[in-house]
Amino acid sequence: MSKKYWLMKSEPEAFSIDDLKKLNTTLWDGIRNYQARNFMMKNMKVGDHVLFYHSNAKPPGVAGLAIVSQLAQPDPTQFIKTSKYYDPKSTTENPRWNCVEVKYKKKFKHLLPLETLKADKKLSDMVLIKPGVRLSIQPVTLAQYTYICKLAEKDLVKK
Repeated sequence: MSKKYWLMKSEPEAFSIDDLKKLNTTLWDGIRNYQARNFMMKNMKVGDHVLFYHSNAKPPGVAGLAIVSQLAQPDPTQFIKTSKYYDPKSTTENPRWNCVEVKYKKKFKHLLPLETLKADKKLSDMVLIKPGVRLSIQPVTLAQYTYICKLAEKDLVKK
């Protein structure tokens, strides 16, 4: 099977690219959107590439890269009663929520802001750019992924 490419959002105050770098791997838990969950359960494979996106930040943007390192498994937070992601309808026999594990690959020297991505005509068909789409996990084409990596390498964005 061919590799797929994804954009995965995280609020940096909750979990940033620096947090992933420190841990090296983490479960991408706490996702409570069925479409995003289904991407993890049905479409993500080990070795898929990830654009790590800082959302709800000033500015929001792509902060670095990760790789899917384990297939979807039950999200442990759904069973923890004190977790904000607890789901009383979920059981170990029939879990409702799943998550993949991701592994740190690289932190970009500078964040690639959403406004920079929006302004680039080569990225105009990216799911992230489309109005009203707020999914925390989104498919990305190989061309989009490669282009964003090249933008990061060119160091076009300064802090």
